[in-house]
Amino acid sequence: MSHKRATKRKAFIAAGGVAALGAAALILPNAMASQTESNQAGPKTLAASDASVLAAQLQKTLGEAFAGAYYDSGDKQLVVNVDGQRIQGADNVLAQAEQAGAEIREVDNSWSELKAGAATLKKQATVPGTAWAIDPRTNKIQVTADSTVTGEKWDTVESTVKSLGAGMATVKKSAGTFKPFLEGGDAIFGGGARCSAGFNVTNADGTPGFLTAGHCGVVEAEWSEEEGGAPIGTVDAQTATFPGAGDFALVKYNDPATQAASTVDLGNGQTVNINAAGEATVGLQVFRMGSTTGLADGQVTGLDATVNYPEGTVTGLIQTNVCAEPGDSGGSLFTQDGQAIGLTSGGSGDCTVGGETFFQPVTTALAAVGATIGEGGAGAGEEAAGGAGDAAGAGEEAAGGAGEQAAGGAGAGQEEGAAAAGAGEQAAGGAGDAGDAGAGDKGDAGAVAGAGDAGAGQEQQQGADDQGVDQQGNAGR
Repeated sequence: MSHKRATKRKAFIAAGGVAALGAAALILPNAMASQTESNQAGPKTLAASDASVLAAQLQKTLGEAFAGAYYDSGDKQLVVNVDGQRIQGADNVLAQAEQAGAEIREVDNSWSELKAGAATLKKQATVPGTAWAIDPRTNKIQVTADSTVTGEKWDTVESTVKSLGAGMATVKKSAGTFKPFLEGGDAIFGGGARCSAGFNVTNADGTPGFLTAGHCGVVEAEWSEEEGGAPIGTVDAQTATFPGAGDFALVKYNDPATQAASTVDLGNGQTVNINAAGEATVGLQVFRMGSTTGLADGQVTGLDATVNYPEGTVTGLIQTNVCAEPGDSGGSLFTQDGQAIGLTSGGSGDCTVGGETFFQPVTTALAAVGATIGEGGAGAGEEAAGGAGDAAGAGEEAAGGAGEQAAGGAGAGQEEGAAAAGAGEQAAGGAGDAGDAGAGDKGDAGAVAGAGDAGAGQEQQQGADDQGVDQQGNAGR
């Protein structure tokens, strides 16, 4: 990626490189239906982001009968699962859902049952190197164990999955290792650590700031645009979260006159306007920007994900098949029409072999820190937008991630201890050879391979060769 330098009063924007991504105002789902479908009940053609809005509306309408939803990108339709036992006699409600444009599918597991199953996994199988998320396409909990989960640890995970009952969850192995994507190198700098900026926001008091990953925010209190440079922002320590109920941090610009444009810089003079924060839906096509690998794209594959990093458990994440690497942490996950979706948290693999990745939902982070984004949030003129692109310059780049309520999890003291230990390990590892790998040739190769490899299926991800995984593990430390 390339970005130009910013002047002192310009904002730092997440950087990347996707061609011809236009921004569009959010249109209500029914307005997106084709003219021939507009007066007919049944599935309608919807844009992916509008399907997310409709899914959220129908979750409220259907109540306990709602069992998840996903976007069928091939047919461009929203599929809504309903619990057959809970929808008895509710033909009127189903008719409303169909009239709104959704395809209704009866399933065995309700959303509350799936959430209860996830809670059991958290209580009985919180093993470092494991993750789980709800996949509405299969109507099951997808449990993943990385390469470190062996022996008794694997037996614990497998037996817990079986205890949930047939048809509730599946478990698979991942060739990589789950870890936050933090590394010493470029982009935004805090001491020896490197992360990526996510989205500019407007704080509750009207001052500007930006979101990044919480595991970056607990490593260093101040962040700069360049290594060894003067700090441009200070972490709001009261809201920075990692591990626990999310992976997010608010960095407040030190200069309150900073113009924080609500855009993502795509490089080569191109930007995407971020008009609002949106909710993720399984099947939603998303783009990720990060300081190591630049731009990559893929789909949301799971919701309400829990990841058991070595530093501690993080809940409430979005799971995707978009590749990412160390240094991409904190970077922006967004849609083609300009909705902010997530902040890069971590995962396994890299942009050569693929892997699972996890993101902090932007909506959760905004609610926690009291900030706004998009047209109602951080705004600036053309000059600020240009300066934002400048700030994220040629060798400097950006990314982020995570959030949900951590019921029954580790105690606050344990989480703080885990975060401190993880921060020390990450900062020490990031200052070494990893920084060279993340900012140099590896970053260029990732930017090229990322967009093509990001959509690779999970089966392909599992087949990654050991050499590739070993290289990824070494680069991240």
